[in-house]
Amino acid sequence: MLKQHFRILSLALAMTMTTPCAPSQAAIGTGSISVGSTVVSLCLVFGSTIAFGSYNMNQLDQTGSISVICTFGTSYNIALDAGSGAGATTAVRKMTGLSGGALNYGLYRDAARSSPWGSAIGSDTVAGTANGLLQSVNVYGRIPAGQAPKADVYSDTVTVTLTY
Repeated sequence: MLKQHFRILSLALAMTMTTPCAPSQAAIGTGSISVGSTVVSLCLVFGSTIAFGSYNMNQLDQTGSISVICTFGTSYNIALDAGSGAGATTAVRKMTGLSGGALNYGLYRDAARSSPWGSAIGSDTVAGTANGLLQSVNVYGRIPAGQAPKADVYSDTVTVTLTY
């Protein structure tokens, strides 16, 4: 009988040693996170100096530029006001001398200087669409011939307005 118990015990032990144990399984849980952002339209504008040099009653032409950088795809409009000279308009701007005299000049959207640059969107401004990089737009200036201002140093400040 002891032999029989020993055989049963040996057989049971052999079965547990040869029978593979079921591997332990890790619990798995899943979830998600939401990710989002809003890209806003943003623009910066910079204007250069237009240095005409010395005027001697002959027509003087010079070119400057306006640099714009905006968020990619942003539509914009560049407007120029009449400047700070007394009685100036966007058709006839006026530089003011240190002693108060005036020297007329114009700013134009085209190299032929036939399209004055103003501030009426859709009429006399320059429109563009941003590519995400710095974009440069020429400003064509002209002091017409035949003016007889007194000798002085003349200047003006024109405000650039970027609408987007």
